[in-house]
Amino acid sequence: MALREANLDKLDNGEFDVLIVGGGINGAVSAAALSARGASVALIDRGDFAGFTSQQSSNLVWGGIKYLENYEIPLVRKLCMSRNRLMRAYPANVQEIGFLGVLGETSPFPPWLVGTGAFAYWGIGNFKTNAPRPMSAETIERIEPVVNTVGTLGGIEYADAYLKDNDARFVFSFIRSAMDVGAIAANYVELESAERVKGKWFAHLRDVESGSALSLRAKVIVNAAGPFLDGLNQSWNLHTRHQIVYSKGVHLVVDQLTPNERVLAFFDDSQRLFYVIPMGNRSVIGTTDTRVSDPHTSVTDADRDFLLGQINDRLDLNTPLRSSDIIAERSGVRPLVVRRQSRSMKNVDWTALSRKHEVEVDHAKQVVSIFGGKLTDCLNVGEEVADAVQVLGVHLNSDQRRWYGEPGRETRKAFFRQTRGMRIDDLRDKPGAEPLSERLWRRYGRRAFDMLDDIREDPSMAEDILDSSDYLRVELHNTASTEMVVKLDDFLRRRSKISLITRDADVRSSEGLHEVAKILFGENADAKLLEHFGSDFVTSQKNN
Repeated sequence: MALREANLDKLDNGEFDVLIVGGGINGAVSAAALSARGASVALIDRGDFAGFTSQQSSNLVWGGIKYLENYEIPLVRKLCMSRNRLMRAYPANVQEIGFLGVLGETSPFPPWLVGTGAFAYWGIGNFKTNAPRPMSAETIERIEPVVNTVGTLGGIEYADAYLKDNDARFVFSFIRSAMDVGAIAANYVELESAERVKGKWFAHLRDVESGSALSLRAKVIVNAAGPFLDGLNQSWNLHTRHQIVYSKGVHLVVDQLTPNERVLAFFDDSQRLFYVIPMGNRSVIGTTDTRVSDPHTSVTDADRDFLLGQINDRLDLNTPLRSSDIIAERSGVRPLVVRRQSRSMKNVDWTALSRKHEVEVDHAKQVVSIFGGKLTDCLNVGEEVADAVQVLGVHLNSDQRRWYGEPGRETRKAFFRQTRGMRIDDLRDKPGAEPLSERLWRRYGRRAFDMLDDIREDPSMAEDILDSSDYLRVELHNTASTEMVVKLDDFLRRRSKISLITRDADVRSSEGLHEVAKILFGENADAKLLEHFGSDFVTSQKNN
């Protein structure tokens, strides 16, 4: 945690061009774009980076084919261009994947119309993905035997993209990029109050971990608080043209339902789309779409029963899925942007709301507010926020577009030459396991070179440390020094996806768990384990 402590020292009594409140995807890309263009940036989040909405996505990077239903063609075009740009910039992280839409009795559209839409979608995206393929029920049965094709009218496979790793890790890559060029970021730092004095913002902060008070000054504030944006603006008596409403989404993680790396798409009984999404050797079922008034949500029995019932009806499984088959659950809200209205929101067609974003500028108060958005659109958000901050008088260098993307081709070639020379991939003998070299490059980029040096010096650094979770000792040491892990959940849930693909009981019983905690937290390891697992963890460990 030395990096975080150093950043807290730099925040306290510091003076910055921009204070960004919120470390989700919107705050992360804003920090990366602004700091790369020469602005002095402070970013804080009262929880962990990507610790709320941005850790609950479907891990999909897509243009939003479903928005064609409401003729939102400009939005679909914009999202498709964003998807294409992310695929070019992050070839190891954002990869094309097929979506097999199965059109059964609950489909609101006939196959010919869905096929027409898929080809239009392909064209709107400049034909940058594989072409759509119309399919008969017999073809679906042949390529995906798990699908129950009784009553199926046909299908279509089109292409979009997805995150190979988890969403929260992708968000953190922007935080890390921002820090690499001078931004000061700290998680678990709460904004208690802020007021404008003589043309500057004076912000009073609190370190959530220690309770210590901090303060800083900034010319401009970027409100990237996601679901909490409106409340923060209200505290400053700031009036906006837009507001946020919430839609709850739920995902269930189960053992792999199909070995094929494609997304299965179905219409549920209410004619809403839901998916089976690959996540390594797991499958993710979701999502729901429920209007809620509170951004704090959880998975209910009704949510589980609904999703399990829907998927059991549409798959031909040897044994229907039950609650006991659920490995992990995800529940979060989508912050949807709407025009502020004096009348009741009851008149809004909830299911027609899209994941567009809006960036508003308050010139008098020097505040930029980011409403809505999604992972796919993140680069546009970063660029628009930089433009807005520049309008408010903060000088920025020209945009060289170097604030995002993986290292270049030559750097990648150099890394893989080294891994071949070290025979890194020979360290893995698990059938079907991803080559270790590819995983290290995707997760860490240039930092992976240092890991190779550490493995050369100490071969034990290449050993798995948490049983079957596929995490190396060297990765833990790198995480401890560079990724500001404060709580065990920061590592298990966000810097990695361990708790998304591994049952809690298996993590608890892992022989390497105490070493993981020791590497991450040093002498505070036992306290962090107790904080995460509860008092019963100590008892279970003694019994073992």
